[in-house]
Amino acid sequence: METQKSQKRNKIIYWIFTLWTALGMISTAIVQLMKHPDEVQNFTTLGYPLYLMTIIAVWKILGVVAILIPKTPLLKEWAYAGFVFVMSGAVISHLIVGDPFGKTFPAVLLLALVIISWYFRPADRKVTS
Repeated sequence: METQKSQKRNKIIYWIFTLWTALGMISTAIVQLMKHPDEVQNFTTLGYPLYLMTIIAVWKILGVVAILIPKTPLLKEWAYAGFVFVMSGAVISHLIVGDPFGKTFPAVLLLALVIISWYFRPADRKVTS
């Protein structure tokens, strides 16, 4: 059983990592929606079609909304799963094409933020059986 102190600590950790996750996802989604030249080059190097940038960006924005709004724990699980799929796919893609660590690190960082946010989410944001 968690103590009140550890529950408070976990809630603080959750919100810090959740807000950083949200900021990271929104900022990368904006860059993708704007078709920023660096991001276009990144997608081209990875071998993905440019229309995928828009699809991923829209899903990132919807995922951020899902993890931030109260209730809807099942929707949050789907959003976290989507974030893990997208960011692990990005990490793997960078590794496959031989990108240097500097190009791979942002995806690794976002993946870590997502996992930590998911792990520390409060009970009212978890799916119960």
